[in-house]
Amino acid sequence: MNEAADLTHAGVPRATARLQLHAAFTFADAESLVPYYAGLGISHLYLSPITAARPGSTHGYDVIDFTRINPELGGEEGFLSLARRARDAGLGIVIDIVPNHMAADATHNAWWRDVLAHGTQSEYAHYFDIDWQSPDPDLRGKVLLPILGDPYWDALNAGRFTTRWNDAGESMLQYGDLALPLTLPPGVDTLPEDTAALHRLLERQHYRLAWWRTGAATLNRRRFFEITELAGVREEADDVFEAVHALVFRLYREGWIDGLRIDHVDGLADPARYCQRVRERLDTLRPGRPGDLARMHPWLVIEKILGEHEPLPPNWRVDGTTGYDFMDEVSAVLHDTHGEAPLNMLWMQISGDARPFSAYVHAGRHRVLARHLVAEFDGVCHRLHTVARANPGTRDLTLHALRHALTAFLCEIPVYRSYYASTPADHPRDTTFDAEMIGTAANHARLHLAPDETAALDFILGFLRDEGDDEPAIAIRTKLQQLMPALAAKSTEDTAFYRYGRLLSRNEVGSDPGTMAMAPERFHARMQTRREHWPHGMLAVATHDHKRGEDARMRLAVLSELAEEWAEAVAGWEARLAPLLLASPHGPDGVDRLMLYQTLIGAWPADSQSLSTENAQKDFIDRILAWQQKSIREAKRHGSWTHPDLAYESASEAFLPALAMGDAQSVLEDIGRFAERIGPCAALNGLAQSLLQLTAPGVPDRYQGNEGWDFSLVDPDNRRAPDYARLRNQLECRAGWAQWLTRWRDGRIKQQLIRSALSVRREHPSLFAQGSYEPLQASGELAQSVLAFRRRQGNAQAVVAVTRLAARHVDPSLPRIPPHCWRDTGIHIGDGDGDVQWLDALTGNAVSAQAGWLRARDVFAMLPVALLIRT
Repeated sequence: MNEAADLTHAGVPRATARLQLHAAFTFADAESLVPYYAGLGISHLYLSPITAARPGSTHGYDVIDFTRINPELGGEEGFLSLARRARDAGLGIVIDIVPNHMAADATHNAWWRDVLAHGTQSEYAHYFDIDWQSPDPDLRGKVLLPILGDPYWDALNAGRFTTRWNDAGESMLQYGDLALPLTLPPGVDTLPEDTAALHRLLERQHYRLAWWRTGAATLNRRRFFEITELAGVREEADDVFEAVHALVFRLYREGWIDGLRIDHVDGLADPARYCQRVRERLDTLRPGRPGDLARMHPWLVIEKILGEHEPLPPNWRVDGTTGYDFMDEVSAVLHDTHGEAPLNMLWMQISGDARPFSAYVHAGRHRVLARHLVAEFDGVCHRLHTVARANPGTRDLTLHALRHALTAFLCEIPVYRSYYASTPADHPRDTTFDAEMIGTAANHARLHLAPDETAALDFILGFLRDEGDDEPAIAIRTKLQQLMPALAAKSTEDTAFYRYGRLLSRNEVGSDPGTMAMAPERFHARMQTRREHWPHGMLAVATHDHKRGEDARMRLAVLSELAEEWAEAVAGWEARLAPLLLASPHGPDGVDRLMLYQTLIGAWPADSQSLSTENAQKDFIDRILAWQQKSIREAKRHGSWTHPDLAYESASEAFLPALAMGDAQSVLEDIGRFAERIGPCAALNGLAQSLLQLTAPGVPDRYQGNEGWDFSLVDPDNRRAPDYARLRNQLECRAGWAQWLTRWRDGRIKQQLIRSALSVRREHPSLFAQGSYEPLQASGELAQSVLAFRRRQGNAQAVVAVTRLAARHVDPSLPRIPPHCWRDTGIHIGDGDGDVQWLDALTGNAVSAQAGWLRARDVFAMLPVALLIRT
């Protein structure tokens, strides 16, 4: 291998393990797990954000100081201790960084506090994406702070504000637990003593206090989606970029970290240029790293959700995404397209709605623009109107027409955003996808516009597509494109996903719930493209943001195979619950009930005996209730987070315990029996998903503790602490595959599969890092139940084969199809291979190829999956 190729592959993780750090799980806790992950076969620990975050943060994305490592995690000393322990065990470290936003917290964020104290004169005034020249004259030169529980005047007259001097001799405004800097006029050194004087002083501040309910419509700064507590950061400014990344680049240069995961890259002004700058800096620092690390390629992946046909721009110079695209692909190929019609029928019967999923997204976009991202949308419209009024050729374009045109256009965008920007010519990009996507969206929008609104749309498109460096054009283009991802996420993942419930395993981040399944041919084509263009991208099956755990999705996938039986079961439960529903007409409605039934099926433990205690039952019900409340509020059909419908929520909360009425004959127990009955096939799917992740082109990432069965729900449920003591003990078990298969419900079989597959990757690094991806065809009676491919690098070869769509053939008690049921099914590996011996690296079983064929009954003699190495 030449030097350039060596540098391309050296340093790329073999496999990562994502760890969620917080005050209850620190660097010291992670350090204690180094032997476990080394034994599992992981090459790199992948840490959630380590920079200083709000005290008590459970995720680290609410950064308060980019220049310090979080003291709650153990500070720099704790981090370096973890890094040394990991390095000694042969593990590297990848960290998650948050360049897009910080916590708008005056108490703990010194940059933000300085902005509030000094306004435009603060040295950090340009660090945050604040519109200091707001169209609202009362906000010019000020920052709106919508933090009050009541309207401002009511809070003021109720005496909820007090003033004081802090220990440093600074004047402060106290509102509950919040302390804000209070700037006194020149020459004044006394604090106001009456309400009128306090009001006059507050009017002189560089911020304006407001009722929290005004934030969505009047905020004059960029935020993270609609989270007002997070303030957007201007990475496009050179000094801001340096300040935000100084710690990260130092840790890389000193050899403590080996790669970066960039959070929410779409929120940045120019994602392409940002990624290029990070790559260029890492490449510049690499030769100065200690020892052999100077030869290691700095691994760089980005959190990016791609549309169905959307390419990741190669000029970004990243190694790939964080794997939501793979999470969709591997899940879809394990669903059955034949379930689409009966599941559609069930959904229409329950919901009374025959619209496709795209219509739900369209409605969600209208809702979010009108009610949630109002300030961001109005800001773009006012900028457009200001420019239009200044030009005689466009001054007749009204604000009304611009608003209607922009609404219609944004509601037709099928992806997260476009990327028109002033990217330097040394990294040119192909704009073909953006041009076609924008053109199609505009054409669809025109169908709903009047002539003056069509003219307004053409005016908007001119700004979006213009590659010039005119300052107003750049500002409009940037703000418009930063609005797009917030709109996409809030309307799709956080609205439509909770309104459309045909099959919840497809309602996942990065997936299109309107697509039931993916044919094997399509999956293979995707993997070949990944091998050719993004061989070092991350492969995820679970994340800290997933809606359902990897094995919960795999159990729900079985419903696509048994759609008629599922519909019959639901009809029976609905009939039994009819008297209860008549007695309590306030909720939940059919949509929420069908989602609840699916959630119970997906979250049900593999071993029902684990629910035998009262505490375990309570914990399970509490998890479901927390999910149910979030689902109702995110859907925004019966209230929302800001305007909850407490009567509906109360009725829905009471419905779940009512399902348990009747003890062993209750609907809840019947749901549990259904989950148990499809459990073996669900586990088979889970094993197939795991092996595909571990052998496909890319870098597999194991989410914390999910080596066992993962039936988690949306956050915060998916961020619960794993039982690492149990995982350690199970990893050391050497009982063998026969016992692990028989006792599959305890999860050891999945963990041992992961350990074994990662061991093969460690023994054959080039095969899986660089090897070809070749689809293999199956034939015979159960050909559709086989998915297989070959990886080849030089003389090394591996055949990966998994069982799929097995619900009608699976052993009633074991997660496999009994060997005799395969009958004449075989896998064609090529006539040129003749009679070749293969060794299943998982079980140690020898498998013979005859005339270029592998018999499925031999390949799957023990397990529903196989990893064959040519001997």
